[in-house]
Amino acid sequence: MKNQCVSFKTVLLYLCLLVSAGILLYLMPVKTHASNINDADNLVDSITSSIDSDLEDELNDGNTNSTFSIHYDSGNGELNGSLRILLILTVISFIPAMLVMLTSFTRIIIVLHFTRTAIGTQTAPPNQVLIGMAIFLTLFIMAPVFTRINEEAIKPFDKGEITAKEALDAGMVPLREFMYGQTQARDVATFMEIAHLEWDGADPEAVPSTVLIPAFVLSELRTSFIIGFLIYIPFIVIDMVVSSILMSMGMMMLPPTTISTPFKILLFVLADGWNLVIVNLVKSFY
Repeated sequence: MKNQCVSFKTVLLYLCLLVSAGILLYLMPVKTHASNINDADNLVDSITSSIDSDLEDELNDGNTNSTFSIHYDSGNGELNGSLRILLILTVISFIPAMLVMLTSFTRIIIVLHFTRTAIGTQTAPPNQVLIGMAIFLTLFIMAPVFTRINEEAIKPFDKGEITAKEALDAGMVPLREFMYGQTQARDVATFMEIAHLEWDGADPEAVPSTVLIPAFVLSELRTSFIIGFLIYIPFIVIDMVVSSILMSMGMMMLPPTTISTPFKILLFVLADGWNLVIVNLVKSFY
């Protein structure tokens, strides 16, 4: 117990000495020289400049986590390479729809389908052959349009002479001219009325592409069905003649198509039907 009291007194004495020393240091006058002040200012300036230079280096190196920036190629506002690839892939995914809706493909494939059905051969020619024929006929008909698009839009854009938007606008001009030439005025007027837009019936520039494309598709469907009906007429006559002959002969149980199909194929071959259908179908676009 006595030792504990001695140690407590010792600690208390040390605390008193420390407090006294602190009071004396606080009350002592501090003498400052101008040279010391200048040295301190120089030290502060050097530390600040060092911090600023380090911060600038980090910003240049892109090592800061709190900074978000968008970089453009050469600073000229062009799209980044990754974003450009994404847009190109998006456009490529729309190419089948563009091939079907913005070209002569729709009319050709529908007329070929009507021709096969009218003859009565459900699988000859097969679908692959009809689609392949329609694609190559479309390339033949659209060749002047595709050539203009390549010369006026793709090549200048590839050389960097025009921007992507200018290339898109230039590429739509030949397509718009082709579609407008194949579209009936009443279809354009109908969609312009639905869109609440004014149109004098003569200015193609006043028709936006969002109106021209559905009007063109509607006109293509109407034209292809009219051609298909004209193709059906001679084959319907053959079916009616064969049916009348079979009924007069009392062959009620014999299907008329069994007899009429060979005659329809014979008529189609003798009349050079494929040449008549395809040639006149191609000429319908000129």
